[in-house]
Amino acid sequence: MKVQTTYSPSLDCIKQAAVTLEKVSAMTPLQYNGNYSTKFNANIFFKREDLQLVRSYKIRGAYNKMSSLTHEEREVGIVCASAGNHAQGVAFACKTLKVKGEIYMPETTPKQKVEQVKMFGGSFVKVLLIGDTFDDAQAEASKSCAELGKTFIHPFDDEKIIEGQATVGLEILTQAEHPIDYIFVPVGGGGLAAGLSSVCKILSPTTKVIGLEPEGAPSMSTSFKQNTNIQLEHIDKFVDGAAVRQVGQLTFPICKENLTEMGLVPEGKVCQTILDLYNTEAIVVEPAGALTIAGLDQYAEVIEGKNVVCVISGSNNDITRTAEIKERALLYEQLKHYFIIRFPQRAGALKEFVLEVLGPGDDITFFEYSKKNSRENGPALVGIELRQKSDLEPLIERMKERKFFSKYLNNQDDLFQYLI
Repeated sequence: MKVQTTYSPSLDCIKQAAVTLEKVSAMTPLQYNGNYSTKFNANIFFKREDLQLVRSYKIRGAYNKMSSLTHEEREVGIVCASAGNHAQGVAFACKTLKVKGEIYMPETTPKQKVEQVKMFGGSFVKVLLIGDTFDDAQAEASKSCAELGKTFIHPFDDEKIIEGQATVGLEILTQAEHPIDYIFVPVGGGGLAAGLSSVCKILSPTTKVIGLEPEGAPSMSTSFKQNTNIQLEHIDKFVDGAAVRQVGQLTFPICKENLTEMGLVPEGKVCQTILDLYNTEAIVVEPAGALTIAGLDQYAEVIEGKNVVCVISGSNNDITRTAEIKERALLYEQLKHYFIIRFPQRAGALKEFVLEVLGPGDDITFFEYSKKNSRENGPALVGIELRQKSDLEPLIERMKERKFFSKYLNNQDDLFQYLI
């Protein structure tokens, strides 16, 4: 059954959005990348939305929406709920257009993001930290709208938001010197994917637009399969810029109609890509910004010899997450492993483990042990980083031979969740 669309952004509206954004939104570079082009035997281009003033494409939709408000609506003020990039885009628009805004954010939002919102909004923005989750913040924002008659600036499910995000696609087709075969776009609520795919449908119908979601938050993918916009009960919020429980009522039918397909990317692969981009390209991206590049591996065969664009959606990565990003990347690459080890409670047991059990490239990165004098063996929680994943089985065999091995934890979800 074909999903019927009730709204589709027109080219005229998208072009008008581009005019509206001329003085506030940068035409970000469409950069050819030699390393990834060589790796995939294709022409890979990065659309660098991470280089926007607010370091994400969200400025486009937010400013376009707020520019459309009537004089009366601007006088009353606006409200939004966000834990990240949308809040920064709205804050910038508030200050630029001189509109008072209330921005609701969860109390768990990193301080860096809160300070960024205050910086971009200045005296025109009031940040309110409410609840532990985005849903808590959004509920309070909706209450404020109802009580005070303010306009709610939705992060993705709004016509003007979609038309603003669509200007990313308009720029790509303007900047490209050759026809684009594939565009990979990150999908959270679907605003960017809906807008960009609509532009391609009108101006470049042979271009295949593929949406990519984090594996732990497959809202659009699941809705595609069930042919209705469903709400997930649980999601992994690690890729915070693209992790929503439900996509937009406007964006879902547009994406269902226009996207070639949806793909899922493991969070660990996203982390690996973040580190690779930093180390090899000197590009800092947030988890959602790495989605499109992280997803290329699964399309390696179909993109060979093609012109491919990856939208890098943002670079608002909190430096305090670096340790977790590295941990998840190592786990994904099967280079980090956790064990419960039985240590005989005698002098020299740890020395024997290090010299006789660990391989030459193995490194202990986590160790927690408490000696129990009344026991023959004492359990220790040990994290070991390997040089290559093939070293795991020989390591376990040596543990068993010398009677150190007790339990492998990486596949014990009920225990492993406390380690990362």
